[in-house]
Amino acid sequence: MMKTLFALFCTLSLATFTGCKPSGSSHSHSHGGHHHEPPHGGTAIDLGDEEAHLEFVLDAAAGKLTCYVLKAHMAGFQRITQESLELNATVGGKAETLSLKAVANAATGEKPGDTSQFEAQAEWLKTAKSFDAELKSINVRGKDYPALKFNFPKGSAPEAVNK
Repeated sequence: MMKTLFALFCTLSLATFTGCKPSGSSHSHSHGGHHHEPPHGGTAIDLGDEEAHLEFVLDAAAGKLTCYVLKAHMAGFQRITQESLELNATVGGKAETLSLKAVANAATGEKPGDTSQFEAQAEWLKTAKSFDAELKSINVRGKDYPALKFNFPKGSAPEAVNK
């Protein structure tokens, strides 16, 4: 009986303290052996060394790209003061520009200038399966992250530059 209880305790302890595990999703984000799953199943972009994340979600049918600003380890939404995010993309060799506007949400009280969600619509998003992008600049919790380059839907962990 005592051996059974000890084995059960060891199993539960191991499960509790091993942290999150990769699930094999093509949109997952790993950093230094630690794994995070984007909450909307989108493409994760690391800001700095796990200081915050961006998650880009494409709704091709609507031609809409949504960017969510997330806290470290994707542990919830991170409101920021910017009212728009500027993104330059290269799709099939053609340059495109998106201005993602802050989204208000009555349920959470978020509004432009105090939100974690940004959206843009464009006709080219309806057919774009993949594109290279550069987010001009984002400021999260007082830190600037300029010229963030990534591929959608592959993602990346770009280097952060302090300003």
